[in-house]
Amino acid sequence: MTYHPKSDFITVMTERGFLADCTDYQGLDAALLKGAQPGYIGFDATAKSLHVGSLIQIMMLRWLQKTGNKPITLMGGGTTKVGDPSFRAEERPLLGPDQIADNIAGIRAVFSAYLTYGDGPTDAMMIDNAEWLDGLNYLDFLRDIGRHFSVNRMLSFESVKSRLDREQSLSFLEFNYMILQAYDFLELNRRYGCTLQMGGSDQWGNIVNGVDLTRRVLEREVFGLTTPLLTTSDGRKMGKSAGGAVWLNADMLSPYDFWQFWRDCTDADVGRFLKIFTELPVEECERLGALAGAEINEAKIVLAREATTLCHGAEAAQEAEATARSLFGTAVPAEIRTEVGVASALPTLKLSPDEVAAGISIVQLIVRSGLAKSGKEAKRLIAENGARIDDAPLTDAGLMIDVAALESPIKLSAGKKRHALVKLDD
Repeated sequence: MTYHPKSDFITVMTERGFLADCTDYQGLDAALLKGAQPGYIGFDATAKSLHVGSLIQIMMLRWLQKTGNKPITLMGGGTTKVGDPSFRAEERPLLGPDQIADNIAGIRAVFSAYLTYGDGPTDAMMIDNAEWLDGLNYLDFLRDIGRHFSVNRMLSFESVKSRLDREQSLSFLEFNYMILQAYDFLELNRRYGCTLQMGGSDQWGNIVNGVDLTRRVLEREVFGLTTPLLTTSDGRKMGKSAGGAVWLNADMLSPYDFWQFWRDCTDADVGRFLKIFTELPVEECERLGALAGAEINEAKIVLAREATTLCHGAEAAQEAEATARSLFGTAVPAEIRTEVGVASALPTLKLSPDEVAAGISIVQLIVRSGLAKSGKEAKRLIAENGARIDDAPLTDAGLMIDVAALESPIKLSAGKKRHALVKLDD
């Protein structure tokens, strides 16, 4: 982008590496200078938590609010019933209303850590698109909205074209998704004055549709803006790790494992991730990202600390760091290294005395503590010398643990960086 922005929001987005494309940079920049602009990102409720792959969007909403604008988190209570086909090889499983409501409740908890909700001009709003989608009259919708869409153009969007080029089926249900998402923008503008839709670059076609539809039907100027689709420097998709999805809810991934995800990033990603996933000044992000050798590890700790503080709070970040330093033999300040602090940061499996009265196998404990997905995987971990118990090699897959063995918590480890505690429930 050669245009030099004047608004705080576009300036921040540009300097920190958030921008991929925009329908009208100068027009959006001028609108942002006129006062608080409502802007939204949609999140379908396909799981009980969002993961790190959505965090760039959440941080964008946070910066929108911090620069004096009004973020809208649009929950897809309606569109989740259809499923976004963008760049997917097959149709998403269809969820029922109860599961969707349960997922929305879990996702809602994530946003409260990053955004301030309320009734003020820059306070965030959470809206469910079921508000207008659930009651649509199909014939009226086809006549009033469907006539504005060209099937030829919809087939040309990369998200659809890539699916058809691979000769993979695209259902009529999924094909409707982009029309419903465009209609979301129209309704948000009509009901709440929303002028901006944001999303990942894979949503570009859907966003452009919404901009065009709102202009055609309401004759109002609105804008679309996308972020790059983030991958790590070694080509992996953001949001995934060796242990599975990096969830943002603490009940699905412990703050310690979240902290460790950032600590384990590759050297080449540190500076870029600091700019996007923390609020440290850009100059400091660049300085830390340029460190080399052993010093880059301290920069990774800064990244882990800042990202975990935003998501889970300062206390959880401090506990996670203390746990990591103690596990890897690095000195920890006495004021933060407490038995409670270190233990509480690790994923913990609590067992009732009845569960272990007759003994419980070490393989079962490894699976139930989340260090392996199956008994077969746990046995392979032990056979390949990748498992440890209280930091000692675990070689006996037939080991049984009883109540006496759990008088004190035991620590299980898978490899060098994944750990869990097993203890008796109080």
